[in-house]
Amino acid sequence: MTQPQRTAPVSVILGALGSIRSAILPAIAIAFSGIGGDGRFLIAIGVGLASVVIGTAFAYAGWRRLTYTIGETDIRVESGLFSRSARSVPYERIQDVSLEAKPLPRMLGLVAVKFETGAGGGDDLALEYLTNTEGERLRQLVRERREDEAAASADPDTAIVAPSDEGEVLYTLTPGKLLTFGLFEFSLAVFAVLGGGLQYVETVTDIDVWNVDLWRGWLEEQGSVVASLGPYAQAAGAIAGLFGLIVIGMMTGIVRTVLRDWGFTLTRSARGFRRQRGLLTRTDVVMPAHRVQGLVIGTGLVRYRFGWHGLSFVSLAQDAEGESHVVAPFAQMDEIAPIVAAAGFALPDDTIRWQRASKQQRNDKAALDAAVFVLAAIPMAIFAPFGLFLIPLGLAVLAVAANLYAWEFRRHALSDTQIFATTGLMSPTSRIATRLKLHSVEIAQGPLARLRGYATVHLGLAGGDFAIPGVPLAEARSLRARIMETIAATDYSRLDQAFSDAQPGFSANRLAT
Repeated sequence: MTQPQRTAPVSVILGALGSIRSAILPAIAIAFSGIGGDGRFLIAIGVGLASVVIGTAFAYAGWRRLTYTIGETDIRVESGLFSRSARSVPYERIQDVSLEAKPLPRMLGLVAVKFETGAGGGDDLALEYLTNTEGERLRQLVRERREDEAAASADPDTAIVAPSDEGEVLYTLTPGKLLTFGLFEFSLAVFAVLGGGLQYVETVTDIDVWNVDLWRGWLEEQGSVVASLGPYAQAAGAIAGLFGLIVIGMMTGIVRTVLRDWGFTLTRSARGFRRQRGLLTRTDVVMPAHRVQGLVIGTGLVRYRFGWHGLSFVSLAQDAEGESHVVAPFAQMDEIAPIVAAAGFALPDDTIRWQRASKQQRNDKAALDAAVFVLAAIPMAIFAPFGLFLIPLGLAVLAVAANLYAWEFRRHALSDTQIFATTGLMSPTSRIATRLKLHSVEIAQGPLARLRGYATVHLGLAGGDFAIPGVPLAEARSLRARIMETIAATDYSRLDQAFSDAQPGFSANRLAT
């Protein structure tokens, strides 16, 4: 396939529907405004129709000008109506091809095809939209071309076997577990949506939502009604309101979780880790195993008490939202362990020797946090009624106690092949990285840290960040020396030369990384 190809013609319909959606608000604004007098409704209809026609015309023209070409060594995409642009990505740079189907394209049998290059963000290549069949065929074709290039540069006597998509199911999110997950995803985002919608109320009604007197009068009226009730009724009303808030938050969390993670399945095949999820927007992503740079095991304030955690991969193609590499959003540690092992990592065991952060850093952090409340207590002791200054002083004591307790969870460890770090008081987060995959080690010290003899160790990890704060200076230098010894032992200039029998298409050095 060397001739330019176009995306699915049905994608023009999506562009037209997008134009209709964009024309709704301007048309409503004109219809309920004073523009045009008695003929404002006709003007609104005319503006809406004009927007739809122009938008549809641009969508059709954009579709005509968007082409993609599957060449022998690369894939080329050309686009642009007035200003043309062309992007070419060699197959050797494409890590995999993922498919995404949002609700409306999914109804029309369309998918968005994204070529993962490992750079992430705007450096990836995407085609919107292809039919389901064409998307799957294109993904398979690109994979075959990439494997053909690997075979061409390999030892001629070595047989290259195409990996299969079939693999072992490592993790599934059952409906029951999904419901439990949603209960822990408490969210009041619905109120943010309602608040954002208030700004459009003025457009279609005579209500001035920014009129302070309007809200003051409403609150005074409701306050008088509440005051007329007895104390028991007031208490019952407050409890009912709080209960309603909790129910709304839980229901919002359940809805968001079901929409995002319905049918969540993680499989491990020869190509890597394949994750499928989504109720309305269905995504199908493959993460090559050799691109996994590190692991992050997180949890929440409440779910931690029930033993629930979430596992994410740190990868070269990490996206802006950090969501593309969540591989086990809601799992117990015995469910996470097989995934960690399949990725080539190991969880810390009893033989790991943990090191806590510097006591000087602990004391400094506690003192600085408490100082904020102590400074606030001084003017309160002078100007406020007697006794109120005890409130910030009590908060200062709590800040000191929290820092002293949190120090127990700030620790790190180094094994022969990996580095571990944990942080967090109420919901600890653990990070694991392979020493060989780190790119650099930096020791950073501020003025206070230099005076007190501790530092923050920043580890260069592709696709993520790994920092260990409060490490004693001598320990930080020893940590840097041991990690750099591991990094220096690998010849990164030979990563793509010789192929390994253990995994076709990758050299021994690349397999190690």
